Amino acid sequence: MDDTISIKITVADRPYPLRQPAAKEERIRSAAGHVNDRVMQYQQRYVQQDAQDALAITALQYMMKIMDYEEITGVFVQEMQQLDKQLEDYLRKVAD
Repeated sequence: MDDTISIKITVADRPYPLRQPAAKEERIRSAAGHVNDRVMQYQQRYVQQDAQDALAITALQYMMKIMDYEEITGVFVQEMQQLDKQLEDYLRKVAD
């Protein structure tokens, strides 16, 4: 059973046809809306910029946010693993 659907989204005034799982349609449209909002902000702030320049800066900003998130979650995972090991060691000592 194939639950993919064809949708068309517009990013920076360019249409893109996509085939995606139906369950992701709302999320994809929301993401495209966020990108378009950010592109429009840059175009309004820097009148000389075309859509491609604004889209490039938008992509850079979102990638920086992703990298920050990955760094934070990486540290969190390491700390959780360390706490798990400490708890495991403690429980072994208590059990002996």
